[in-house]
Amino acid sequence: LHAQCLQRLQSPRMDLCHVPATREKGWYLALMAPNVKGPNYAWLDPSRLYCHPQGLQDCVADLLQPFQGDAIDMVAGIDAMGFILGAAAAATLQKGFLAIRKAGHLCVQTVAQPYTDYSGREKVMEVRTDTISPGEPVGCSPFGGLRVWARGTHPQPLPPPGLRILLVDQWVETGGTMRAAIKLVEQLGGVVAAPLCVPTGVAAICMENSEGGKWIQERYKCSQCVPRHLQPHFDQH
Repeated sequence: LHAQCLQRLQSPRMDLCHVPATREKGWYLALMAPNVKGPNYAWLDPSRLYCHPQGLQDCVADLLQPFQGDAIDMVAGIDAMGFILGAAAAATLQKGFLAIRKAGHLCVQTVAQPYTDYSGREKVMEVRTDTISPGEPVGCSPFGGLRVWARGTHPQPLPPPGLRILLVDQWVETGGTMRAAIKLVEQLGGVVAAPLCVPTGVAAICMENSEGGKWIQERYKCSQCVPRHLQPHFDQH
């Protein structure tokens, strides 16, 4: 994959019209650009694939495929690169988009969550408090939104579930950023993995099998674009 990226960079510009005859899952990963600036930067720049119209469409389609038929109320993207894929996913699903920002940029009431990013730097993210709130019952129970009690008692309404949020970021490396975003959403009453209803979850181009990445995958429904046979390459970069 790295060799394919380097080969594409030898061209002065991307061929926006070239599409492979067989568009297998992840074909667009070869459009990503490798690091040419040294160890202070990430090893790949995925944003190059966003410039390719079919590559971007197929990337978003692959991210959303595992959630087909799932109830999703809103898509949330993490500052900053998660905004691109998150907004594209929201537009595809015809849902609203919630921006989870780096602290200090929102002029409204927010809640904040500290975290450590993939580079080991301590940061803080925040989200507005006027968007996510417990929602109305959505009838996902086979009993029509009612809890079934023992024989002879009366059924009682289920407590309303929170908004079901699909969290999107460009990459999950150590998992620290995504775990902080999950805490923010759940703190405000949103549901990342709804126990009462169809679960939503977490989506990224790549979810590395780091300790933090595994923690997320064990607890939430996840989607990524990296085919299984390429996963070791991304884990060992």
